[in-house]
Amino acid sequence: MAGSKKKKITKAERLKQLQEEEERRQKEEEEARVKYAKEEMERLEKQRVEKEKWRKLEAKDLERRNEELEELYLLEGCFPKAEKLKRDDRLLSQWKHYIQCDGSPDPSISQEINTFISLWKEETNETLEAVIAKSKLVLNLIGKLKLILLETPPYDLQEKNIIQYQGSILELQELLHLKFNMATELLLRQASTLADVDSGNMEKVIRDENVTLYVWANLKKNPRYKSVTFSETQVGFEIPRILATSDIALRLLHTHYDHVTPLGPAPAASQEPTSTVTHLVKDEAKGIEAAVSKVLQEESKQQENESNSVHEEETKVEEPGDAEEQKNSVQEEPEVKQHDLEMKLLSETVLAAQLLLLENAQEKPRFFEDDEIDLCQFTTLGGVYHLDILELPPQYKSMKGWMIVEILKEGLQKYVYPPETTEDFETENAFPPIEVMLEVHENVIFFEDPMVARWDAEAKHWKTDGISNVSHKSEERLITFSLETFGPVTLIQDAHVNMPYQSWELRPLDVNKVLLTVTTVFMEIQIQIKENFCMLASIKLNNKKHYSILEEKWMTPISFILALKEAGLNIFPTRHSHFYVATNYKLPLVEIKAYRQMALLSSAFAFGWSKWNAVCDSKKVVFQVREYLPKEEPIQNPNWTLLMFSGDRAQSLRINENSEAFSEALKEETEFHSTLYHMVKDFASKEAMRYIRCSNCQFIDSVCHMLLSTRLLSYS
Repeated sequence: MAGSKKKKITKAERLKQLQEEEERRQKEEEEARVKYAKEEMERLEKQRVEKEKWRKLEAKDLERRNEELEELYLLEGCFPKAEKLKRDDRLLSQWKHYIQCDGSPDPSISQEINTFISLWKEETNETLEAVIAKSKLVLNLIGKLKLILLETPPYDLQEKNIIQYQGSILELQELLHLKFNMATELLLRQASTLADVDSGNMEKVIRDENVTLYVWANLKKNPRYKSVTFSETQVGFEIPRILATSDIALRLLHTHYDHVTPLGPAPAASQEPTSTVTHLVKDEAKGIEAAVSKVLQEESKQQENESNSVHEEETKVEEPGDAEEQKNSVQEEPEVKQHDLEMKLLSETVLAAQLLLLENAQEKPRFFEDDEIDLCQFTTLGGVYHLDILELPPQYKSMKGWMIVEILKEGLQKYVYPPETTEDFETENAFPPIEVMLEVHENVIFFEDPMVARWDAEAKHWKTDGISNVSHKSEERLITFSLETFGPVTLIQDAHVNMPYQSWELRPLDVNKVLLTVTTVFMEIQIQIKENFCMLASIKLNNKKHYSILEEKWMTPISFILALKEAGLNIFPTRHSHFYVATNYKLPLVEIKAYRQMALLSSAFAFGWSKWNAVCDSKKVVFQVREYLPKEEPIQNPNWTLLMFSGDRAQSLRINENSEAFSEALKEETEFHSTLYHMVKDFASKEAMRYIRCSNCQFIDSVCHMLLSTRLLSYS
């Protein structure tokens, strides 16, 4: 029993244990301290090495910076060259029109367009078919004037020319609509002779590529005939009893264009840009312009002095050949200098014009009422439906072999519905809203149910009041609604429904040919750019191929952008778009430098969206890049390089798209450069660089314009 008892620890043993524990603790602490000190030294050494490496890279970058920027400047000489070619094309188009002698006026020459308008005003008794045929020329003239305003850079447009072109557009639009009214009156005068045998009323439908016209004349005035549906269409009206018993005609003129919405402001040269960056570029351009004139003046003085000195030295004998060579060299040298300075000035002016495409408005558009459409946020689509209730004019009467008709001086008159005074009518609901059924234009895509808006002629804007019971059948392309008063009606869609983009990719297809793919919530759109033309390659809606009339049609960039917008395929932000879309703001100078250099490299390198672009600050952009020679087979999982660019420095990042966190750490065994061009040159093949050197200046300019117009780095 006694042996089983625990041995009692003495005080000395207890002290010894405590001492051993203390020594062990101190030893562990010492080991931890030494380990920490070692790790800290290693960290500091690593940091020192990294800093030293970074310092050397910065020194190396600084050493070659001027050389790289000079080379980039020479490469970016393609932009002023492209602008000169566009100027030449504009002049050439005027000359081509002149020698064509087809009888059509040149819309840019006021005398010709005014003569055309005056002569057409004098023409009378034109049928609807004749007006529709003439409208093709008129719409072509309007389109040319709009393109002149859009394609001519602000610095080449004078204020008086802008006023002239916009005035001509408005005159042509008003005259065209007037001609449709006059032709409608001519048709309605003979409504009784064109009456349908079964219904006794007249119905006429005319379809054309630019307009669709529906006319119905109420000749029988049958109170039970309240449903008007045009044959072989779904278009029609449900009219109240008061109209069914009146001498009226219903007209629906569906113009596939919009001549109702006021013209937007043209980019006049006199408009002061709000961007500080643009001010800087303009100041620099002015400085260069002053330098050009100063150098030219100095050179002319120098030539005069040299000429005088030659005359004074009469005794000196020179060889005739030497004198001729000297004279030629004196003449050629100023011309070369003048050309270089002019190109430099043009280069800066082009840069300023490109920056205008990236400029954000400082203030939101004016306050809009609840029922008023903000055309900075929304857009009209599918043209305008001109809905009119017309008073039936006096009909033709046959008398002794003659057709006699009373012609009213006031012309075609609108029937006021509801009337201004309703005291003579018994019931309160004698003038209910009229139900309207319209077909949606087949070449327009609505990604959401469209809004219906009516034109307020007094306030000069689109409004949604007075419209109810809107129903949209997307598969049947039919929209039904009730309308209190007739007038111009249009369908409205959010202009930013496809913004921001989910992803994008710019991929070369061949030398001077690329494919731009933009993926949004609703669609995937592919655009081909070849030399100075663009084409819609394909559209996918909900991962299904969708045919568009624009496919396989090559157009200039601005014409192409207009066509896409009119088709509802808007991926082109405006200066007000940032008020309506959650954007990823980037400094304009950083953005424009990235787009210009991406365009330079686009013949041999593919660029793609990166999720890290939204994480880095506004002074930097991040995107993916890889060499992509047009003839190589597509790779399932391509090896992309992640690049970060600040406008003044480009570097490869250590992270990739699958990394957990963003880091600006430099990729191993890489350097940074002052330009994207020299950055990718480090890992580019000789063939890729050959493709880049073979790129056409107009192609580079077109790619750059499309990148500037879509603003992929800010709106993704």
